[in-house]
Amino acid sequence: MKIYVASSWRNPYQHDVVLLLRSDGHEVYDFRNPYSGNYGFRWSEIDLDWENWTQEEYRDALKHPVATRGYVTDLQAMQWADACVLVLPCGRSAHLEAGYFVGAGKPLHILILDPCEPELMYKMAAGIHTTFAELVQCLKGR
Repeated sequence: MKIYVASSWRNPYQHDVVLLLRSDGHEVYDFRNPYSGNYGFRWSEIDLDWENWTQEEYRDALKHPVATRGYVTDLQAMQWADACVLVLPCGRSAHLEAGYFVGAGKPLHILILDPCEPELMYKMAAGIHTTFAELVQCLKGR
């Protein structure tokens, strides 16, 4: 299966999930390393002071060629993928990506390894998994 792993740069489990799914025979998109020589989009590529942007600066930065390239790379990977694994904890982008999969009629699986705040809309997911083994077993059953 072709899997898009949606998560956060700060998520300590993201890399392990990518490796685990690949070792189980899946083709996996890794936003941290989308392809050889590309180490993923970072706002700091546009401006080192990105964390202090105004709302207008943020809006304008979305038009920057670096942001456009990052967006297109991730969007093409979402279109390519058969399913999404949302690895918690994560932020807004990963949740928008998860919503894309639900809207496109592609399965969304959520991996929750640490306690987190409940979310009612996670009912949209094809599966909510609390261990690596549970996720792998579910994906084998597809």
